[in-house]
Amino acid sequence: MNESIEKKNDFPLLTVVVPCFNEEEVINQFHLRLLSSIEKLGSNYEVIYVSDGSTDKTNELIANIVSNCKNNQIKFISFSRNFGHQIAVSAGIDYASGRAVVLIDADLQDPPELIHEMIQKWKEGYHVVYCQREKREGESLFKIISSSLFYKVLAILSDVKIPIDTGDFRLMDRRVVDELKNMPEKDRFIRGMVSWVGFKQFALKYKRDERYAGVSKYPFWKMVRFAIDGILSFSNKPLKFATFIGFLSSFLSLIGITYAIVMWITGEPVLGWTLMFITLLFFGGVQLITLGIIGEYIGRSYVESKRRPLYIIGKKLGFK
Repeated sequence: MNESIEKKNDFPLLTVVVPCFNEEEVINQFHLRLLSSIEKLGSNYEVIYVSDGSTDKTNELIANIVSNCKNNQIKFISFSRNFGHQIAVSAGIDYASGRAVVLIDADLQDPPELIHEMIQKWKEGYHVVYCQREKREGESLFKIISSSLFYKVLAILSDVKIPIDTGDFRLMDRRVVDELKNMPEKDRFIRGMVSWVGFKQFALKYKRDERYAGVSKYPFWKMVRFAIDGILSFSNKPLKFATFIGFLSSFLSLIGITYAIVMWITGEPVLGWTLMFITLLFFGGVQLITLGIIGEYIGRSYVESKRRPLYIIGKKLGFK
């Protein structure tokens, strides 16, 4: 059994972190299902809602939930603006005081009822219990295929083994949470960071439900950006690929130069202007792609060097 379970302290046993962005249509139903699930555990708990700059009635509804809580078990953090889902998760982790911390979105695609099984595995000695999707209800074929492709590419490129078909829905032991809090990077990919930390981890299979209400907060281009963040945060292989392409381009260029010189010496005209035009366009594209890859890494170094805070809190409720 984990030392963190055996140790007695005044902290809640369980913290549930719930990042939210414009979830007015589902937040009340989610809260009812969440409380119904965790109150059956018979343990102390706290729920931390983190509103990532919501512009609908989400903040008002959560504030009402907090005001109706008489024992300070429900807490609320509201950002000054939208900072991003992974930053909202990170803020919840920063303020979590439980010996076990569960991350779950408010859209009810991830069933709160699984928290009971996650707790059981934690008590068996696992430091991380991540939920792995066996089936995904209500998602388009394109999203399922693109998600699968992303994880396959990430597995090839990443130096860290990141489980496929997983999101941020997971339970983490206090030791893992403390290590995450020591990782200050701005471009955050939480599921990758948890894999990098290590410790004993368990995959809990489940069926992901369709959204209860509302729309996905990850449109196509936001998913692309998220995928790029995941790859660049845990691999420098794109840089090595850019170097390889550079050497390959130089080698092919050398062959072309040699051919042109030989034709000039022998007095033969150099034929194939169409091919040359295509070649110039190809190598121009390769150079721009290579510069783009390098620019992504440089840009991240620039952002890190400014040392700005991850987020700015506009309001907190329920905290002592």
